[in-house]
Amino acid sequence: MSTPGSSKRNSNVVSIQEDDDHENHNQIYSHQTPDPLLPEIELPRLKRHDSLDIESAKIHGHHGHHGTKDWGIILRLAFQSIGVVYGDIGTSPLYVYSSTFTNGIKHEDDILGVLSLIFYTITLIPVIKYVMIVLHANDNGDGGTFALYSKLCRFAKVGLIPSEQAEDREVSNFQLELPSKVNTISSKLKKNLENSQFAKFCLLFAAMLGTSMVIGDGILTPSISVLSAVSGLKEATDTMTEGRIVIISVIILITLFMVQRFGTDKVGYSFAPIICVWFALIAGIGVFNFIKFDPSVAKAINPKYIIDYFKRNKKDAWISLGGIVLAITGTEAMFADLGHFTVKSIQISMGCVVYPALITAYSGQASWLRKHQDEVADTFYKSAPDALYWPVFVVAVMAAIIASQAMISGTFSIIKQSLSLGCFPRVTVVHTSEKYEGQVFIPEMNYLLMIGCVLVTVSFRTTENIGHAYGIAVIFAETLTSSFMVVIMLVIWKTNVLLVILYVLVISSTEYFYLSSVLYKFGEGGYLPFSFAVVLMFIMCTWNYVHRAKYNYELDHKVPREVIKDMVSDTSISKMRGLAIFYSELAHGIPPIFKHYVDNVPALHSVLVFVSIKSLPISRVAPEERFLFRRVKPNELYVFRCVVRYGYTDVRNEKDSFEKILIERLKEFVETDYGVPEAQNGRIGDEDVMVLDKGWRAGVVHLVGEHEIVSKSGSSIGKRFLIDYAYNFMKKNLRQSSSVFEIPHKRMLKVGMTYEL
Repeated sequence: MSTPGSSKRNSNVVSIQEDDDHENHNQIYSHQTPDPLLPEIELPRLKRHDSLDIESAKIHGHHGHHGTKDWGIILRLAFQSIGVVYGDIGTSPLYVYSSTFTNGIKHEDDILGVLSLIFYTITLIPVIKYVMIVLHANDNGDGGTFALYSKLCRFAKVGLIPSEQAEDREVSNFQLELPSKVNTISSKLKKNLENSQFAKFCLLFAAMLGTSMVIGDGILTPSISVLSAVSGLKEATDTMTEGRIVIISVIILITLFMVQRFGTDKVGYSFAPIICVWFALIAGIGVFNFIKFDPSVAKAINPKYIIDYFKRNKKDAWISLGGIVLAITGTEAMFADLGHFTVKSIQISMGCVVYPALITAYSGQASWLRKHQDEVADTFYKSAPDALYWPVFVVAVMAAIIASQAMISGTFSIIKQSLSLGCFPRVTVVHTSEKYEGQVFIPEMNYLLMIGCVLVTVSFRTTENIGHAYGIAVIFAETLTSSFMVVIMLVIWKTNVLLVILYVLVISSTEYFYLSSVLYKFGEGGYLPFSFAVVLMFIMCTWNYVHRAKYNYELDHKVPREVIKDMVSDTSISKMRGLAIFYSELAHGIPPIFKHYVDNVPALHSVLVFVSIKSLPISRVAPEERFLFRRVKPNELYVFRCVVRYGYTDVRNEKDSFEKILIERLKEFVETDYGVPEAQNGRIGDEDVMVLDKGWRAGVVHLVGEHEIVSKSGSSIGKRFLIDYAYNFMKKNLRQSSSVFEIPHKRMLKVGMTYEL
């Protein structure tokens, strides 16, 4: 990610002047090199809490195309979004009617009742809720459950991220655009959230649960989409049995997952024309059937038919909602995939292409069903004209694969966000596109998703059975989004409480009504997404719990500044040429592993740099705001501290090596200013650059902590199980921390230390 003109711009640096007394009112200054694109910005003088609490001066960040007003770009993005975002909801007509009327159609007007339900459900949830409301709750252009959680964390102090600091608000895109009006309810709710540890845990738990449900969706979407598309072969030949359909579906699924490593950018934007053809086909067939069979289904726009449907069928009507809810599968993808597009582009593609095509398709199928009530199990393919069977079949299979691809890619992106916020174990994240930064591939999860999809397909065998499980994953994720939206409307947007109540009564209550229906079929497959969620929640909660405990341990045992000075000036400790980089996640002070290293290896390099990796609850951090340096006094020690900040969508494996970028930014820091009189800057700066260059040429050693995490003696059985068994099992079988920055193995030294938590 880059900013306009960033290639000509020097990095922003922070200079801190400190005295020997830690409590003195030291002054902190921010200096910038002249920049014709930016106004001069000066930070206010602040009292010193920790030398790296103060972040860089505000710079207007660049957020890609999210703020563009160029209609050419917006329309192009709208076209591209059709292929990436709408594959899932677009393939729903394959199985909605067959999943709704599982026991056949008992009354002719039941078709009108179900069509009316489909019409109002699509209008209410995807269009009114997501397109008109939820998309505006984006986090600097990014969407999804963690984006909503991060937005709340920035407005109110509700985050449990260990390195959270008040001064992080100086980052350019940290601040939120807030209404100026004062709202008593907003203030009280914000205060209650900030003062309640239980509320903070509930918000994080809800964010994790929403993520788990979307990942479960990533297992079920490929299974139901591919299986429903391939089942069309039954219309072509009588020899195509259920078993053969399952085998063909499994082969397609395995192939789909095997090609993930090549990256979605290779085929990603060729998806849009295929999905456009798909929407044109289903809309065209819908119009044809509507005119040919029964145009009177248009009266389903009258909600009276919904009431009559429930009066006639009572409990069965309520149970059938589990099939109708499948009409809005993939709706969450509109918000989750927002990072690649803009709000306007999603609104245009939904309003002008997707919504009309879906309503037309469902209306056409309803018209056909009025004359063919006994064939509801194979509505989609049998309602298509015979001459169009093979084109429809081929495009349906391609659309199903694209829908699966979109959900798999979305799952990878969500896991990357969770990973950045310390809520998921370290896994290998491969960035598959240099052009599109959000496109990632996670090998470990890819294989787990593939195994899950194959097992679901082989076990459930029909779309009807998978539909029971699928509905729960879909509607549960949407209800969690609604819960976050209510909090955001009250706390951040300061919306009129009557409008919030209206949102709850109309939208949230509808979703909970659907949720109650899908939960009824818990024993018929509905347990599946909950099983996935329980496993994923256990993994995420365990990792996050130990992650925070480990950080707090390092914070409690950090090495005092005086001890660092004594170590560096100690004549019994050997000095050797070269530059040593110590890595940790501690943003406040020097980690205890450094003292452990010196105690066991009494030798230090001529230049020491302590690098702290820090994730902020924002989507991106501009490159010029990423590196923050401080020089430990006295200057002759050549000891530096650095905080490297990332957002949850930032790429950590940059084109240039991390080592090279770090050294270049460190040189810029000492060249610019570090608190000495201005007249001496050039002379001393050049001197220090020479020392840095000399140390770099002599060799760089990367020291990475290899922590053994164990529970403290006397811990409870539950705590011992979480730390000693569950966490350590995940840690040993997943990616090593050294892989995050592609540290050369020949120059890496692992320092072992035991942390008793």
